[in-house]
Amino acid sequence: MAQDLWTAALVLGGIRSGKSDFAEGLATEAAAGGVVRYVATAQTDPADEVWQQRIEAHRARRPAGWTTEELEDPTDLLVALRTAEAGEVLLVDDLGGWATRLLPLTAEERRERIDALGRSVAACAGQVVLVSPEVGLSLVPATESGADFADLVGEINQIVADAADRVALIIAGQTSWLKPAGGPSADGAPARPVSTSQPAQAVEMDVPEVITPVAEPDTAGGALTEPTMALPMIATGLVIQANMELPLPDEEAERDAKARLGALDLPGSGFGKLAKPIRFAAATQRAATPHPWRSVRMMLLYADHEGNIAAGVDVGDSAHWAAQARAGAGPIGLLAARTGATIQVVDAATAGDIEWVDAATPEAVEAGLRHGWRLAEEAVDAGVDLIALGSCGAGADTVAATLISAMTSAELAALLGRRVSADGSVDDNSWMLRCAAARDALNRLREDTVSPKMLLARIGGVDFAIAVGILLGATARRTPVLMDGPVAIASALLARDLAGQVRHWCLLPDAGGDPATLQGADVLGLEPFLDLRLGLGEGASALAALPLIQSAISLAQAADGPEHAGEGLTEPPGVQSVTGRVAAPETADGVPVEETEEKADLDAADGLE
Repeated sequence: MAQDLWTAALVLGGIRSGKSDFAEGLATEAAAGGVVRYVATAQTDPADEVWQQRIEAHRARRPAGWTTEELEDPTDLLVALRTAEAGEVLLVDDLGGWATRLLPLTAEERRERIDALGRSVAACAGQVVLVSPEVGLSLVPATESGADFADLVGEINQIVADAADRVALIIAGQTSWLKPAGGPSADGAPARPVSTSQPAQAVEMDVPEVITPVAEPDTAGGALTEPTMALPMIATGLVIQANMELPLPDEEAERDAKARLGALDLPGSGFGKLAKPIRFAAATQRAATPHPWRSVRMMLLYADHEGNIAAGVDVGDSAHWAAQARAGAGPIGLLAARTGATIQVVDAATAGDIEWVDAATPEAVEAGLRHGWRLAEEAVDAGVDLIALGSCGAGADTVAATLISAMTSAELAALLGRRVSADGSVDDNSWMLRCAAARDALNRLREDTVSPKMLLARIGGVDFAIAVGILLGATARRTPVLMDGPVAIASALLARDLAGQVRHWCLLPDAGGDPATLQGADVLGLEPFLDLRLGLGEGASALAALPLIQSAISLAQAADGPEHAGEGLTEPPGVQSVTGRVAAPETADGVPVEETEEKADLDAADGLE
């Protein structure tokens, strides 16, 4: 067995069958003389002398160097499995004791914990040996409680056996290998594939394919012509930490654009709320007269979140929307085709059930951050000058609301919107399940110091880490990001705590009436300027608003500007050209006029000179 590659082994056997002795030997062999974490599940009972003697006998025969953890709650076992590190060996003895702790719970609560156990065994980064009584070969218990226990243990054994690499049955001290059939091979079996819940840190994430939906050809231009900022480091050697110094948009260009918009010869009140994205484009392009974005890429995050955090959502639906986007179909694909945007569906590992365990390991979070940064770098290198961020994973919106609550101290229940079906009915039951799961996740943070990486590991998961990395990488390359939905906003809050400059490169066209998005946007200082209230999935509203924004920028570019319209018109009163920019008007004292004013006010200011 020493050379056999395995991650989880289940050892079954009856009473006094020798199963614990065999499991201890298996753990000792796996640890190669190192420390074994012994997880004791049994509840001590001083009144039961026979039971106490058995517990003492187990304690006495363990090697002195082993550590012992005694459970106080059934969820402690899930935490122990999820927090195990690579190279550690755990011995859980036994699952019958764990089942006893589940007996007082409801059938639904038992099912949740058993399913979480299976996922935790599959996601365990170390090697784990689990001991469990085999109850299927004995007579049917005569009492109701005995039958209940036998049914429960049988269900647990099936779930764990399915998640384990090795399953052994011990009878009278003799070993029969049930999985794999005939026992482990002499030369070692292949290691189990990496769990989808938590990717191994050594696995390099593949770059997703970029999809170009069928659309009218883009006549605006090719790759970026203006220089972008590249930090003196590459993604593979990047250290992402708090207080990173990244570039800011050009405030002077924004002021110049503001003054120019006020001086244009336009009827009525001008651009109204669309002046905001025009000024944003000016600041991020460092030009008082910005041009429409030439190459837009929608990065659609796809990762499901396990447990009740995704209540009311069919996991198959999220896979369906992701597949549609990859094919250039569905709302995202069709809207992208209309706007000339490309699509990149970014797959991430399934996040753990945060009601009981962490969403991802710290190593997986670090890998996700670097992967997102690299995706942003590669997009900009390919000529992309605007990134749109969306999400389609099951439960991701509730996780986002949980993160926003943790970072803003807002009441969680007020941030969780109800799920409304196509016929208009409101799913209150799923709202209660999501709320309870999110509250339990927040309760696990009570003793922790809140930091972006900790929140990503405990609650967010790899998909949120990738989103944060995309925002950081885009900021480093002076590339704006079009936001849409709570996932993008929660990621921006996390990114802000790593680099405060990130929020200045984000534009939120529409909050869609979502309370979590509105709360997070308010803290970030992002004010939505549209109210479309579309229900087409995160990312769709941004793509739907994009043609309107592009049209406004095009109109501002062409209106009454001699160097842009080519008509040889004189410059508007009170506006003078300074180093290729349109400068803000000044008063007699040389103080720039900062506020947007009516044309008459600008004329008056010009007359003071």
